[in-house]
Amino acid sequence: MNSQKPTVRNPPPLFRAKKTRAKPVDREGLEQASLMREVAVRYPAAAKLIYHVPNGGHRHKLVALKLKEQGVKAGVPDLVLPMARGGHFGLYIEFKAKPPFDAAVSPSQDAYIQALLEQGYLAIVCRGAIDAIEAIRAYLLQPQTRAAA
Repeated sequence: MNSQKPTVRNPPPLFRAKKTRAKPVDREGLEQASLMREVAVRYPAAAKLIYHVPNGGHRHKLVALKLKEQGVKAGVPDLVLPMARGGHFGLYIEFKAKPPFDAAVSPSQDAYIQALLEQGYLAIVCRGAIDAIEAIRAYLLQPQTRAAA
């Protein structure tokens, strides 16, 4: 007879504890939402017209392909205010979170801003809601641009 004891192995755990990673905070999105609330309070006429261009974010490859076919372009600024002021046809804002959470302006964003400037739009980069609300205020204080007859 064999007097050796059988080797007992620890069974593999049924459920492994997953390492949880803190979800990233969308600081830019939160600040932009704050900006939109402030615009609604301070400038109701502008609030009716200003809109966000939802170009960013992670998407499934097929969804991204469909959106690109439908006209989504890299570099288009985040906010558009189609009110003509100060000789410009409208205001485009590339919105970044305030420092130290701001991101760099990408080459495609910079190129799009330059193209908009060449077409007679005011296109700017704002870092944070305070910077953006001040830019909108300054823009709206300019005289309305009138089309020549």
